[in-house]
Amino acid sequence: MDRGEIGRSLLRTLPVTVLVAGATLICYSLRVEFPTVSFVYLLFVVLQSLIGDFLSSTIVSVICFLSLNYFFVPPIFSFRVSDSSDTVALVAFLITGLVITRLTSQARAAARSERLQSEETTRLYELARQLLVLEPEAAIGSDLLRQFKDKFRLRAVCFFDGDSAALLSEGTSLDHIEEKTRTAYIARREFQDRNTGVAVRLLRSGENTFGAIGFEGLRNCELTAEPLAALAVVMIERAGAFRRASYAAAATETEAFRGALLDALAHEFKTPLATILTAADGLREVRTLQPEQLDLAETIESEASRLSQLTTRLLRLARLDRQEVKPQMEPVVIADVVKSIMNQHWSRWPDRRLLLLANNNRLSVMGDQELLWLGVGQLLDNACKYSQPESEIRVSVEPVEKTVVVRVWNSGTAIPAKEQARIFERFYRGTGARQLTPGSGLGLYVARKIALAHGGTLELDQNTNDGGTAFRFAIPVSQSEDYDSDS
Repeated sequence: MDRGEIGRSLLRTLPVTVLVAGATLICYSLRVEFPTVSFVYLLFVVLQSLIGDFLSSTIVSVICFLSLNYFFVPPIFSFRVSDSSDTVALVAFLITGLVITRLTSQARAAARSERLQSEETTRLYELARQLLVLEPEAAIGSDLLRQFKDKFRLRAVCFFDGDSAALLSEGTSLDHIEEKTRTAYIARREFQDRNTGVAVRLLRSGENTFGAIGFEGLRNCELTAEPLAALAVVMIERAGAFRRASYAAAATETEAFRGALLDALAHEFKTPLATILTAADGLREVRTLQPEQLDLAETIESEASRLSQLTTRLLRLARLDRQEVKPQMEPVVIADVVKSIMNQHWSRWPDRRLLLLANNNRLSVMGDQELLWLGVGQLLDNACKYSQPESEIRVSVEPVEKTVVVRVWNSGTAIPAKEQARIFERFYRGTGARQLTPGSGLGLYVARKIALAHGGTLELDQNTNDGGTAFRFAIPVSQSEDYDSDS
């Protein structure tokens, strides 16, 4: 208790002290007996307890005790007591007065606390209702802080964002609330000063501390600081959830638009490409063409065929994204599919040494033969593009537990670790891939979509001991197959 509060308590004793003095004069003049005067004084103690605080009530109790002893207990005009029974009576009076003062003060404090709690709860409810009306994207800014300040009549409110180190404040601080809020977050230590009404609370989401909020001018820090901080956390998390939902919705719409665009472009390209291929084939049949002209016709046909394959992948990709393509499941001998793919690549890449290793040539899976051809073919196409002439490319087909794994390996440069997590994203191409050869960034994305559509997986082989780059295309084996995985 500071000097100001002590001074105010002394002032509160003046009215009742004057009454005590008047009653003492009257009772002494009328020669009123000790028991009667003691009850009169107790009334004054109770009155002071009702209108004052504990200190002022205690002072009045002591004044009444001394007045009773000095004026009404023999010997009069002395603080000595000649009769032991009077001593007991005086002590009983003092104890009774102090007990009444204490109980009355506690009752008044409890009533005041309950009233204050009721008022603060009402303000919290009204504040929560107003905050929920705010637009979610505006809930982490001056609008949020202004609502706190106005509703609780604060001098200042401050919010420190730990992620961006941004500091927002509303109002005029007299006690450096901004610095205290920043310091509290850095030290991970909350702060409170009841005398100035300053309270700083850390903002937590689970075990993560993402910021701090400070209030200056709170009437009751213990009662309102925690609920206000909790309300701030709710509003900030609400704004974050709104942003994430908006981003997800926008990403979904973008993906749908991109898929529709790819589909439209693929359909538009199909007819002119077919015409180019037919014309190039017709040119090659002309007998009068020179060798250079034949080479040009073959180049036209080859590049048009490559563009047609890319268009087919785009069309498949758009339909896979929209889940319009459902695998037509049937027993497929995976080794036959791989051989067919390699036969085509032997003619397209005569300067590559393609090797096929198949432990079980008749092993079958339940799958869509056309989609499997497209998925595995993309892996082999990548292996040829990103390897050097005369280099070796190995393709193996083997049973692993309850799957059939097609492993495609090439001796090209290994994929950097920082890019491995993104290689299956649509349109993503690593730095090395962009420098080596042109491409669309769709191959691995499409191949992985096909593997997933068959209940399988496509992953980068991290355990290769022969250098280079290897991918594992795994498809569940047909239930009718019965084989030894160690064979």
